[in-house]
Amino acid sequence: MTSASTLLPVNPTLAIALAVLLVAGAAVTALASLGHSRAIVTAGLRATVQLAAVAAVVRWALGSRPLLFGFLAVMFAVATWTAGRRITSNHTWWWAAVPIGSAVFPVVLLLVAIGLLPVKGIALIPVTGILIGGALTATVLAGRRALEELETRRGEVEAALSIGLLDREARLEIARPSAAGALIPALDQTRTVGLVTLPGAFIGMLLGGASPLLAGAVQLFVLVALLAVEAVAVAVVLELVARDKIRRPPRGT
Repeated sequence: MTSASTLLPVNPTLAIALAVLLVAGAAVTALASLGHSRAIVTAGLRATVQLAAVAAVVRWALGSRPLLFGFLAVMFAVATWTAGRRITSNHTWWWAAVPIGSAVFPVVLLLVAIGLLPVKGIALIPVTGILIGGALTATVLAGRRALEELETRRGEVEAALSIGLLDREARLEIARPSAAGALIPALDQTRTVGLVTLPGAFIGMLLGGASPLLAGAVQLFVLVALLAVEAVAVAVVLELVARDKIRRPPRGT
């Protein structure tokens, strides 16, 4: 049976390969004037430190429910902070907790209630983490696109108001098409699974010794759950933007 260590051994060669890839990514963005060279290096270094810390923490969280729930709370808090600050720089960033929380926690609670997801760290941490990650991405993409569209097409919003539409309705009409585009990555991932990529859950199950059928079933569950979670996150963040709960500072401030 193939093991994870056989697929990707943890040794000095891996460290060198990671360093080369990180430098290569930063160099390409610099040469292409994309403006994210430093961010790529910083993200890579942060990921290294964070994964090392998480590996140690998860070991303890697997055997303790208080630590397990504490770890999940930290995951949610970091996702809220990351999504909120990506969308806006003012005090309304904390509203990002609403689309992420309303998308993820009902799904997780439902899965626990019907017995598909045991309240054990080995199952709850990866599944909840995947769903939070999907909700984070959808919230950021939808929130940013909606606010950018409203800013660019402010005249159309004012025109809609002039013909009698309420502020929420006018903002929804303008922002909805752009925000809906946040679902495209999840849709494409689901449509092409098995044909273009073999996602992490599938490969992880196979490396753990599961049958291809079981691995496929788990991966299908993850993809469908992500579609539901991201759809809710997009709908909720769009509503918050339309109601002016999430907004950006005026230009020049």
